[in-house]
Amino acid sequence: MKHITIGILAHVDAGKTTLSECMLYLSGQIRKLGRVDHKDAFLDTYELERERGITIFSKQAELKMGNLGITLLDTPGHVDFSAEMERTLQVLDYAILVINGADGVQGHTRTLWRLLKRYQIPTFIFINKMDQVGTDKAKVLADLQNRLDEGCIDFSEITEETYDSLAMCDEKAMEEYLESEKIEEDTIAEIIGNRKAYPCYFGSALKIEGVQEFMDGMTGYIEKNQQRKTDPASGQSDMKGKGTGFFGAKAYKISRDAAGNRLTHLKVTSGRLKVKDILKGDMRKNGHSDETEGADHNWEEKVNQIRIYSGEKYEMVQEAKSGMVCAVTGLNYTYPGEGLGIECDSEAPELEPVLSYKIELPEGCDVHKMLGNLRILEEEDPMLKIVWNEELGEIHAKLMGAVQIEILKSLIKDRFGVDVEFDTGNIVYKETIQNTVEGVGHFEPLRHY
Repeated sequence: MKHITIGILAHVDAGKTTLSECMLYLSGQIRKLGRVDHKDAFLDTYELERERGITIFSKQAELKMGNLGITLLDTPGHVDFSAEMERTLQVLDYAILVINGADGVQGHTRTLWRLLKRYQIPTFIFINKMDQVGTDKAKVLADLQNRLDEGCIDFSEITEETYDSLAMCDEKAMEEYLESEKIEEDTIAEIIGNRKAYPCYFGSALKIEGVQEFMDGMTGYIEKNQQRKTDPASGQSDMKGKGTGFFGAKAYKISRDAAGNRLTHLKVTSGRLKVKDILKGDMRKNGHSDETEGADHNWEEKVNQIRIYSGEKYEMVQEAKSGMVCAVTGLNYTYPGEGLGIECDSEAPELEPVLSYKIELPEGCDVHKMLGNLRILEEEDPMLKIVWNEELGEIHAKLMGAVQIEILKSLIKDRFGVDVEFDTGNIVYKETIQNTVEGVGHFEPLRHY
């Protein structure tokens, strides 16, 4: 079975987690539909998420659709946690962008669209909450075409108008349309996979309307595109795994389980990863190395466990094949964005924190011990950028906004039992050259200028 990783993204309150819940229910992964407002959604696994009704950490769920094994990655929608969302993009094969039918394209939606373009991820669009009074299908579609891309096309029913729109996206599609007045499904799948068209489906995840049609359509086109790209008889993926030099994986997240075990969340991009395999890396890339001259900067560690998570629960497996997403124990020096084996490291993320805060510790708190604790959180969220000011004896952190501060305070209290506060904060300035200029200077000797 082919494994595909699909990320689900949205502006906050578009109904992203509700759509995830509905997809898991319709695919038979869960027997009862949870709800965000009832605090029992399958992928809201942290108490803070249930309390606030927002996704804070990216989560994994496993489901089957058609002949595909799907890893669904639910990402945060709130702008304060957009760095967590962006880290997930580097392991996606496809994305689902959820739009609130009542609100249309919002500011953060355009940021998401820009990132999907940067990471070149084929995207399906689900316009949610169409059961609300005042929603207008034609108006929303026009908004998507004007503000995102003209390739946003209504796929809820394949008509002559659908073919007409698709023909405008691709030369091959145009030729087929002119010859037979229709476009082959294989061609449509190729157009979607090449990011020339973005299928739009309409419905209500809360009322389970339009979701099955969306899933069927998306699965069909992904399956056809996978068949087009890989000849099943060639065994291409398995060939990569026959030599240890062919293994590749991309780490996208670091977390810790309830017992404090360090987890490296990664996607196997080629070959296979097995329990007891030895992985290697360079400590200098993530700041763990000893700066002493002649110190060994290389790490070499054994994979102890391979876990396939789905919500809070996980299954331990002996190996993970190409395309699978898993969490690995036994690795202490990995970091988000690191390429393992033959995989390259990711580029620096586009989204960065805009505010810097001093962390104010309670009286009597051991500042150096707290610094070590905060380094653990920084490992899980590298965008925190914990900075130690030795001269002033202060700890500073870079953050995205007020909601993240609130969550971070709660995390520090839960994990380390310390109540901290943050000062008013300062904007992180970044200077850059705006344009080229021509300058003329005049110099006279004998100190006359």
